[in-house]
Amino acid sequence: MNSNYKVLKYRSNKTNEVDDSVSIEEPLEIIIKFKEGGNWIENTISITMRTPGNDEDLVRGFIFNEQIIEKIEYIDKIESVGENVGQYNLKNKIITTINNSENVDIDKIKRNFLTNSSCGVCGKTSLDSLEVIKKDKVVKSLPKIDHKIIMKSPTTLRENQSEFSKTGGIHASGLFSNKGDVIAIKEDVGRHNALDKLIGYVLKNKLLNPSNQFLTCSGRLNFELVQKALMSNIGVLIGVGAPTSLAIDLANKFDMTLVGFVKEDSFNIYSNKERIIIKN
Repeated sequence: MNSNYKVLKYRSNKTNEVDDSVSIEEPLEIIIKFKEGGNWIENTISITMRTPGNDEDLVRGFIFNEQIIEKIEYIDKIESVGENVGQYNLKNKIITTINNSENVDIDKIKRNFLTNSSCGVCGKTSLDSLEVIKKDKVVKSLPKIDHKIIMKSPTTLRENQSEFSKTGGIHASGLFSNKGDVIAIKEDVGRHNALDKLIGYVLKNKLLNPSNQFLTCSGRLNFELVQKALMSNIGVLIGVGAPTSLAIDLANKFDMTLVGFVKEDSFNIYSNKERIIIKN
């Protein structure tokens, strides 16, 4: 979703006023609804800045990736609520009704899952939120991916982004088969939002098969992106930018293959090179 703004463009010693497409960024309040003592309780667990669109997938992926729920089937209903507000006349509140409400620890959720669009870990309220809920490692032997498919995937990701070509200011996450086919791609101004949207979508539509799939993300690879990928047992995460030290440490701890600085003729493998097929 984008909007046109008037900008003053400078080029070759000349300035011109032109229309420029800009990615829309709007807040989304995520509310969890559950039953306690016979009464329905609603609590806000996150306010995140996102690109409007695919909001249900974003919420579905967020509460699964952060392990607020263990199974996607625990969601009864997701609905946008409230008045249409703001410059773009949007609903910016969404309620998720959980059917296993007795397991919802809302105090823990409020402590650990307050995020923002630029860096989810930085936006959380406690260092305890760095604790990785996942206990088991991903399968180390699969998938096997040819190095040429890795180098091609960022270009394929960019070519299949609907908004990037218009604004140049939006991130994307894509799920690919080990043959290089696109399974699904989602976009957002926030890196972690794009991945939440993607995971929410593929879980809902039963498209996830980590034994022969991998993830490619625009931008740098941080701790939170690795953690979210691990929650779906995805063993290979690829990025066009650099990984952080925490991302590498986490990938090593859970046997994930982490690949960064991917270009048309080069890339860096930071962990578990065994999954990457390199033919000399």
